[in-house]
Amino acid sequence: MVQQSKILSSSLGARQLSSEATNIREKRGDDPNDVVFESKYGLRTVMLNRPKKLNSLDASMIRKIVPRLIEWEKSDLANVVVMKGAGEKALCAGGDVTALAKLNSESEDGWQKSAQYFALEYKLDHYIATYNKPYIAFMDGITMGGGVGLSAHAPFRIATEKTVFAMPETTIGFFPDVGASFFLPRMNGSVGTFLALTSERLTGPNVFY
Repeated sequence: MVQQSKILSSSLGARQLSSEATNIREKRGDDPNDVVFESKYGLRTVMLNRPKKLNSLDASMIRKIVPRLIEWEKSDLANVVVMKGAGEKALCAGGDVTALAKLNSESEDGWQKSAQYFALEYKLDHYIATYNKPYIAFMDGITMGGGVGLSAHAPFRIATEKTVFAMPETTIGFFPDVGASFFLPRMNGSVGTFLALTSERLTGPNVFY
């Protein structure tokens, strides 16, 4: 009975977190071109469209992606969702920490905007992890930090010879986030601990760890 209660409580908590995603909306001033959505037959594609910045993730992008994922999850016409990056270098190099650092330096309340960004990012990651339709992450090129959050929680992940996988947060005095405490311990052996402590990069075939 105790175990059953824990499972039920966890399930309710997951549902509550997913429901919070429905409150995410675009804002005036968001870049209209930083994410491209495509529909073809039952296939729905999310393409991160900031190739000059290695498709680094910002709040504007998240505010577009979440409502569209919700729409597709409810649609009988959408059968599978693919996440990919524009250009030939990256799926996503992580969160746009340069923009966050700028926010922090511009005003005393900049840290609050940074905190709001991370809240948005984590809601997106959780929504992907609990998504009710097939979701495929095409990890072609650099897939780090926030990009790992968009892909590691996917039930289907495609790595290529160009994939570069890493959790580089420790190099800037941060800690592996985006659900890393869930997926890193589940990697083979002590690989997850090694990646968390060293920010080492896995490339090509090694990504299959």
